[in-house]
Amino acid sequence: TFFFPGLTPMEKKLAEYKCNTNEAIQLKLVRFPEDLEDENTTFNPEYSHQVFGDDEVAFGYKGLKILLYYIAGNLSTLFRIEYTARVNEKFDCVEADDVESKIREIIPPGFCTNTDDFVSLLEKEVNFKPFGMLLHTYSIHNEEAGEDITYQIYKADMTCPGFREYHERLQTFLMWFIETASFIDVDDERWNYFLVFEKYNKDGATLFATVGYMTVYNYYVYPDKTRPRVSQMLILPPFQGEGHGAQLLETVHRYYMSSPTVLDITAEDPSENYVKLRDFVLVKLCQDLVCFSPVKLMQGFSQEMVTEAQQKLKINKQHTRRVYEILRLRATNMADAEQSRSYRLDVKRRLIGPYKKKQRELAKMRRCLRPEEMTNQLNQIDLNLQREQLEESFQQLVSDYRRVLERLAQA
Repeated sequence: TFFFPGLTPMEKKLAEYKCNTNEAIQLKLVRFPEDLEDENTTFNPEYSHQVFGDDEVAFGYKGLKILLYYIAGNLSTLFRIEYTARVNEKFDCVEADDVESKIREIIPPGFCTNTDDFVSLLEKEVNFKPFGMLLHTYSIHNEEAGEDITYQIYKADMTCPGFREYHERLQTFLMWFIETASFIDVDDERWNYFLVFEKYNKDGATLFATVGYMTVYNYYVYPDKTRPRVSQMLILPPFQGEGHGAQLLETVHRYYMSSPTVLDITAEDPSENYVKLRDFVLVKLCQDLVCFSPVKLMQGFSQEMVTEAQQKLKINKQHTRRVYEILRLRATNMADAEQSRSYRLDVKRRLIGPYKKKQRELAKMRRCLRPEEMTNQLNQIDLNLQREQLEESFQQLVSDYRRVLERLAQA
């Protein structure tokens, strides 16, 4: 509920009919009928601006609930809207937002609107099996259950029966958890899909629940190579923080590493979290390469590192450089003044690249402007600011790198 002081009685009354859509939308992944009533299985979107506008508000309802429940495996959907009150004609010609059409635009047709139909679909869930080819199986110990839970990663494509429809349901989650999500053109055969499932037991049978997925687009590189680019990656909220992202990314890397036609693997507009994840996975893959031995790390970044990382692990030069800086930090005694200084200079030399480019651009501008328009003072401020920003970037980087190394030590 929103409160707005200093409004007219009419405006106040209308304000009562505004609902925050991130709170109103209730998502569930249902395994058992009792999950429907269990509030602990409910989770909410991080974003709803792509459907409900930048203010993430639905107008016209009190106590609005937008229920989007999915069967855990095949993601058959229950969609229902509930509310305690709705604006009516008595209010100067104001109309409630058409919430239903907005949701229908992103969820595929064929959903249930009542619980009984949904529960009867739940009984058929035992027939659901993952799509495609099994690439990797791993276990994670679950404290709550007091046992190891098994997960599997599959590679699928649109030729798998039923996958197209399943993918349409799966991709609706992107709207709620990726800030700039968009649906992909599934008719383009250059897409690869990698899916994570959990195996669980129900009445003595083994069932599969959807955990997350990744889409990768294979770009053509002249004359006979491809460059797979990670487009979207999502681990569903109930499974986040358990290490599935790292398992998925490493599995996808290993899948492409075995292909002689792949040049290297990149990512489209990666988020901060994805970069941290990638740092961890790539460092884990690279740490045993000969070119990253402590002795070689202390000699600085080399072409040998670039070549070996690309040929053996399909890692590009830019990512190899980050791997080198992380592993060199591990090999460096930062309490030793000389080693610490050498590391700092090495990283800052890379960080200063963009600043130097800016300096060159400024120099060009200076040639076009009259001297009195560009005072010497400006240059001085510029340099001090630059030093501060450089130091700040360096400290931030080292703290990110330390987190990667801590995670690596626990792996």
